[in-house]
Amino acid sequence: MKSTIICLSLLSIFAIPGTAAATEMPELAKTSGCTNCHAIDKKVIGPAWMDVSKFYNGKLAKTPTGKDVKEATGGQPVEQFLIQKVSKGGHGNWSNAPMIANDNVFNQPSNAKQASIKQLVEFVLALSK
Repeated sequence: MKSTIICLSLLSIFAIPGTAAATEMPELAKTSGCTNCHAIDKKVIGPAWMDVSKFYNGKLAKTPTGKDVKEATGGQPVEQFLIQKVSKGGHGNWSNAPMIANDNVFNQPSNAKQASIKQLVEFVLALSK
């Protein structure tokens, strides 16, 4: 009986949607190289995606570099800003480590790549909702 309760408790932890424990990195993130610098629940080179989600959903006041959302996005809508950031790369909101451009060939982003980036941004933003 005791082991059944423990097993059910453990299963319920992994069944809670929106938690890092219940969420796996999407295949698209793995094949796009995102996992080289990011994990869902811990900082690698880049920030943990859960922290990114919390920040841009208003659950963290500032990034580790001291920026609030308005400073970090330059006043742009969050999703638009993140798609642009992933596409063109950059640095400074989370650390000085640069994020490489993921779709910035001569400033002519491809429709297919932009759709993939949008899908990943939506995934990240949904993590802490």
